[in-house]
Amino acid sequence: MIRVMGLLQSWGGFGTSIASFIFLWDMIRRYCPPELIRAFDKWARRIRSFFYPYIQISISEFMSNNLKPHDAYAAVEAYLSVHLAKDAKRLRAETVTGGSKLVLSMDEHERVTDEFCGVKVQWISGKLVQRESKYLPELERKYYRLMFHKKYRDMVTDIYLEQVIKAGKEIQMRNRKRKLYTNGHSKTTWSHIVFEHPATFGSLAMEIEKKQEIVDDLLMFRESKDFYARIGKAWKRGYLLYGPSGTGKSTMIAAMANLLDYDVYDLELTSVRDNTELRRLLAETTSKSIIVIEDIDCSLDLTGQRKKKPPEEKIEKTKKEVSRKDTEESGRESLSLGF
Repeated sequence: MIRVMGLLQSWGGFGTSIASFIFLWDMIRRYCPPELIRAFDKWARRIRSFFYPYIQISISEFMSNNLKPHDAYAAVEAYLSVHLAKDAKRLRAETVTGGSKLVLSMDEHERVTDEFCGVKVQWISGKLVQRESKYLPELERKYYRLMFHKKYRDMVTDIYLEQVIKAGKEIQMRNRKRKLYTNGHSKTTWSHIVFEHPATFGSLAMEIEKKQEIVDDLLMFRESKDFYARIGKAWKRGYLLYGPSGTGKSTMIAAMANLLDYDVYDLELTSVRDNTELRRLLAETTSKSIIVIEDIDCSLDLTGQRKKKPPEEKIEKTKKEVSRKDTEESGRESLSLGF
């Protein structure tokens, strides 16, 4: 009993000391010059860094100051769900957007340890609840926090994180379903549905030699990122498909998408008013995509309205020039494959 009482007295004295320190620190911050406070904070950070030699990097679910999803967060979540979720005690089950598989990931406030080149790092999942103003509801912002020893800073920031993001994006691509985007319902934005066309080059009816030539060209394009960068050209490829309805143009596009595992953007030119809207739509396309401009010969009046109508005898010549000019400006023909 005497030892217990002595322990309680010790803890009571410790609490009194903490309270006194907080009171004293508050008085210092109120009445000391700002220069002295900044100097003290600087030395305090150095002392804290000496006794706590760990660095923390937070990756939030949304970009700063807006609700735009953070691509790095989704990539980290995919990486952890495959490589480290098996070590977690608390998991949550979700479906990836556009995917069909159930994915297990770390639940809130869970910790897992990863090892890279003999260095152990720790991932911590968390959630921050914020209220932008008293008139808006609370926002939940999830995050992942990476913690590691400061002596491995360069290795973690320059190599490890890059490997995690790369592996996470590859996992995302494997888990997702391809999408078919269209601007038909809205002039300036894309809407999408799941792309489930069954066509493949194996089921495509065409000359075997020509089919193999197209397949080889597509596969070579997919693996030629470094080549395009070396010669200073944009990484894209254009195809012109022509023929009457029912000759297999749409089936060819579907076979290309299934071969490359690319999304498809069906661009309806008649819904676009000018070059500004066209450029905005093209800028909003994602990587690994096929951009399809169907019936381009029926969309020539689109750009002809930007200038005063020419005389009737010059209409045909003007249409041909406008068509060629639009194709060159957009960098794409009827079908474009690009990142």
